[in-house]
Amino acid sequence: MKNNIYIFLGKCFLMTLLLLTISCNKEIVESNQQYPQLNPANSDQLAGAWKPILLTSADQFPLDVPVLTTTSAYKAEINEIKSYQANITADQKKIIQYWSAGGVLRWNEIMQTLVAKHNRPPYQNQDGTYPAPSSANPFANPQFPFSNPPFAARAYAYVSAAQYDAMVATWYYKQFYNRSAPFVVDPSIQVLIPKSTLPSYPSEDGVLAGITVEILKLLFPTEIAFIQKKADEQKLYRIISGANVRSDVEAGAALGKKIAALFTAKAAGDGAGAAIGNQALWTQLETTAISKGEMPWKSLDLPARPPMLPLFGNVKSFLMTPADVVANRPVPPPSTKSVQFFTELKEVKNYSENATRENMRIVTFWADGVGTYTPPGHWNAIANAEFVQQNYSEVRWARNLALLNIAMMDAAISCWDAKYYYFNPRPAQVDTSIKTLTGIPNFPAYVSGHSTFSGAASVFLSHVIPAKAAQFDAMATEASNSRLYGAIHYRSDCEKGLILGKAAGNFAVNRAKTDGAE
Repeated sequence: MKNNIYIFLGKCFLMTLLLLTISCNKEIVESNQQYPQLNPANSDQLAGAWKPILLTSADQFPLDVPVLTTTSAYKAEINEIKSYQANITADQKKIIQYWSAGGVLRWNEIMQTLVAKHNRPPYQNQDGTYPAPSSANPFANPQFPFSNPPFAARAYAYVSAAQYDAMVATWYYKQFYNRSAPFVVDPSIQVLIPKSTLPSYPSEDGVLAGITVEILKLLFPTEIAFIQKKADEQKLYRIISGANVRSDVEAGAALGKKIAALFTAKAAGDGAGAAIGNQALWTQLETTAISKGEMPWKSLDLPARPPMLPLFGNVKSFLMTPADVVANRPVPPPSTKSVQFFTELKEVKNYSENATRENMRIVTFWADGVGTYTPPGHWNAIANAEFVQQNYSEVRWARNLALLNIAMMDAAISCWDAKYYYFNPRPAQVDTSIKTLTGIPNFPAYVSGHSTFSGAASVFLSHVIPAKAAQFDAMATEASNSRLYGAIHYRSDCEKGLILGKAAGNFAVNRAKTDGAE
C-alpha cells in the first residue's frame, strides 16, 4: 500500500515538473530575442593587458603564427567566404542574426536553458530513499546534474570566468599578430555584421566556442551533442558573415580549448563533488543543533529528502578563501526558544494568511524554483538586459559576467556555510498551520539564499552601472522580501542574507577595481 502511494505521488510530482519545465522552457526560448547586432562603442583594444582570473599571463598558452594574407592558402580561405555568401541559405541567415548579438550573451542564455532543463530534483525510490545524480555515470537515472541554486551558481561562474580569461588572451594575440580582417584584405567581400576595427586573428567567436564547449561538457555531460551543435553554428557564422577566415576561427577554438584545461582542473578539485555529504553527517548536523538546545531543521518533503548539499560551504571559489567565508559568517539567528523568534514566526504566518495581490506578484516573479534558471540565472538575465543597453565589447561583457557570477558563487558558498552551521528550521516546520505561497526548499532557513544571491548581484551591478544602483538595490530588497511574503523565511533570514550577499559581492567589486578594465 505504501509503495502504491509513493507511485501515485511520484506521478503527480513528475507531471508538475513536466508542466513547470514546459512553461520555463517556453519562457527561456522567448527570452532569446532578436537583439541588435553587437557593435560596441568601445572595442577595448588594450584588454589583452587586463588581469585574468586563472591565467598567469595572457600569453600563457602559445598560439601559432598565422599565415600571411598574401599566400595561396589565405586566398583559398577568402574564396570560401565568397562561396558561402554566393549560396547563402535562409538557415544560415538565421544563424548570423542569432550569433551576431554577441557570443558571450548567447552562451549565457544557453546556460540558462541548460540549468532550467536540469533543475529537477530526483524523485524518490519506492522504498522512500532518494537517488543522487552522479558525474561518474551521468546518463543513469537520475541524470547528472541536478541544477539546484548552488550548482547553478558554480556553473555560471566557471563558464563566465573561463570565457573572460579566453577573451583577455584573444585580445592580446589580436594585437600581437595584427592580421587584418578578410574584408580589409579583399574589399569585395560582403560584411553581414558590423565591421570590427580589431585584428581578426584569432577570432573571438572561435575562442568562445572552443572554451565554452569544454566547460559545458564537464558541467552538462548529457548535453554534449546540443552544445557542440551550437558551437559549430557560432564558428560557421563568423565565416559566412565575412568577419573571419577559417584559420582565424580554428586558431581561436584551439586556444580556447587550451585555456579550458585550467578551469576543468580547478573544478575537479574545488570540493563540489563531495558537497552532498552522507548519512553520518546529516545525523550529526541534527544532533549538534539539539545539543545547543535548538530545534533542528527537518526536511518537509514526503518522504523526507536528504538535505541539499550540506558541504557546499566548503567549496573553493575564485575570490573568497575558506577563511573569508568563516570571517563573514553571519551572527546566530534568534534562538528557536526566544521571544524574537516567535515574533518573526507570527509575522510569517500573517503574510501567509493575508497575502495581497502585490505580494503575490513579488513572490511569483522571484520564485525561481524547480524547472527554472534559478536565482543566479535570474540575475544573469537582468544583467544581460542591462549590458545590451551599455553596448559592451565581448571582452568587457565577459569580464562583467565573470565577476557577477563569481560573486554569486561566493554568495552560494557563504550562504550554504551559514545554513548548515546554524541548521535552523523553516517556519512551516515550527508551525504546521502555516501555508506557504511558494515551494519550500529542502535546506535550512538561515540565511535566505535568494537574499544572499541578490545582495551579491546588486552590489556588483551597482558598481559597473552606478547610475542604476538604486534600482538594483530595490530589486535585491524585493527579491529578499519575496521569501518572507511566501512564508518560507523569517525576517532575520532575509535581512542577514542581504548583508552576507553584499559582503560577498564586495570581493568582486574590489577585484574589478584592480583588474585594469577600469
